[in-house]
Amino acid sequence: MNATMARLASLGLGLFLLSAALAAHAEVRLPALFSDNMVLQQGQPVPVWGWADDGEVVTVKFRGQKITVTAVNLKWHATLRPLTAGGPDVFTVSTRTQTIRLTNVLVGEVWVCSGQSNMEFPLRGSFQAEADIAAATNPQIRLFDVPKNRLDSPTVLIRSAWQVLSPESVQGFSAVGYYFGRDLQKARKVPVGLIGTYWGGTPAESWMSREALEINPRYRTEILDTYAAADREWRRRMDAFEQEKAAAAREGKPFNRGAPWQPWGGYQLYDGMIAPLLPFAIKGAIWYQGESNAGHAEQYRTLFPDMIRGWRRDWNEPAFPFLCVQLAPFMAIKAEPGESAWAELRDAQLLATKVLPRVGMAVITDVGEERDIHPKKKEPVGARLALAARAIAYGEKLEYSGPAYRSMQMKDGTVVLHFTHVGKGLEARDGELKGFAICGEDRKWVWARAEIQPGNTIVVSSPEVPQPVAVRYGWADYPVVNLWNKDGLPASPFRTDDFPLTTAPKR
Repeated sequence: MNATMARLASLGLGLFLLSAALAAHAEVRLPALFSDNMVLQQGQPVPVWGWADDGEVVTVKFRGQKITVTAVNLKWHATLRPLTAGGPDVFTVSTRTQTIRLTNVLVGEVWVCSGQSNMEFPLRGSFQAEADIAAATNPQIRLFDVPKNRLDSPTVLIRSAWQVLSPESVQGFSAVGYYFGRDLQKARKVPVGLIGTYWGGTPAESWMSREALEINPRYRTEILDTYAAADREWRRRMDAFEQEKAAAAREGKPFNRGAPWQPWGGYQLYDGMIAPLLPFAIKGAIWYQGESNAGHAEQYRTLFPDMIRGWRRDWNEPAFPFLCVQLAPFMAIKAEPGESAWAELRDAQLLATKVLPRVGMAVITDVGEERDIHPKKKEPVGARLALAARAIAYGEKLEYSGPAYRSMQMKDGTVVLHFTHVGKGLEARDGELKGFAICGEDRKWVWARAEIQPGNTIVVSSPEVPQPVAVRYGWADYPVVNLWNKDGLPASPFRTDDFPLTTAPKR
């Protein structure tokens, strides 16, 4: 049996079990996303679906809309016409013998919050958590936690429910997600629903569908085949572990060794934590991830955009807004400029904003911690994501990004840099500009002098490099930088060169 047939067989088993449950209870079922306190997306068609016996007639009622459909192959599907923000309202799904009545339902803006540990990082652990948790009492914000679930085939069932924002419900929710939703609700003045689906330590490929990985020969080799080999080795080690554990138990000996770590592979979190959300109507997604891919930044340059394309395709929204967080500064500050895998990953994240429409990025060069991969200041992260959402998703005329490198020109032994997103103008915070490096044909990087010139350009030079060819800014694990715009947003690290990356596969 090949992989595709195996996945179909697994899904068929799930439908069989669901059929058995329906037969046993003779009832209509809804996905977990449809519950009391939910938020439905405004301004676009809203899919509603569930499960029932074949031939069962199901009626969906909401705000004067009444849609009647018939279950086929154990599933039914209806679509509400676009809704306007507001509520609360009552949502009903009924058959001849049963009515599901959902209360306190709002219509507003629904966002998916996903990624690895810095998105998972809970509000209770963030900077000034106590005060912010106490103030989290806005009933216009609703939270939905997706349970952690890694699978080898897509699931349709999860166990969760929407909760009204409260100090109790928000403590364990994503701090970045909460701050984003708080600022967005305040600015847009409509209900906001946040769907948290995240897992620390996970690579981007785990959040992609198997199909999205299989269509690219490179991903098949570098991700799927590599994972298959690692999984076989893990299973071998698990078998040995279980045998040793059983032998110790038989002999009455202590056994304190932990089980072997299970490697992350492609598609497992997509199957367990994204697939069950489809096709729930959303406005967009925020994403904080990349630490686990930092050793493969060259691959991430295509992998990350392909993940975004896949999500958009599967939600049937070809350009829904996708807003990411650039990696925070981390690890020891280096005295001299040089290569950096983390800088390359940041550059790959920046690339996604250039090759895809409606992709934004929050730059957080000012909130890193040298010795902690999980910086506690999450409020600026959520705030900058909310600014990007207001501009990209809702068309507000505001500056949502720090200065972004656009082009360069050589002039009398200097490099003149031009930028977009200068806003009210460029500025250096806390003294002279820092974080700029320059090199000549020998590609030996040295720190450079950089000055802001009229017209919002920056002139970079060094007496050690009389004939410069390239400039880099903030190119380090922990960049020490201070270029901002006067709108209060930091510039993204960048490079003007196209030199081979250190994380590129060796030929």
